[in-house]
Amino acid sequence: MKKAKLAIAMIALGTAALAHGGVENKDVMARMMVMETIGDQMKLVGAMAKGQMAFDANAANSALNEIAAQSAQIVSMFEVRAEDPKSEALPVIWEDWETFSSRATDAEHAAEKLAGTIQSEADLGAALGQLGETCKACHSQFRK
Repeated sequence: MKKAKLAIAMIALGTAALAHGGVENKDVMARMMVMETIGDQMKLVGAMAKGQMAFDANAANSALNEIAAQSAQIVSMFEVRAEDPKSEALPVIWEDWETFSSRATDAEHAAEKLAGTIQSEADLGAALGQLGETCKACHSQFRK
């Protein structure tokens, strides 16, 4: 079991390195890793909602907890204006900091509120919708 978990972790790290190849700024890389972790957790819940993966309430709630924890880092990770040609962050983040930080906090609070509420497969759609709206609100204005 430990070997399987280690193999999965190694694959995940390798995939992340490939996905962010060429990023030179360490702050930008750290932000990208946080966003990737959030995306991976959203994909896990989405796969359950689509029936592509067996429903597991504990896994879904854990994913929402992880999304909340990662989202809690977003504001602090963008406080320093770090840029990189590979970054998808738009300069408007720092020009409209109040809106950006508010939307990042909205995502964190939505995930916190939803974590622990998933009891059945029927709960997934509404949770994804609520959380997805917070992601979309930020990405539509602040991401390439």
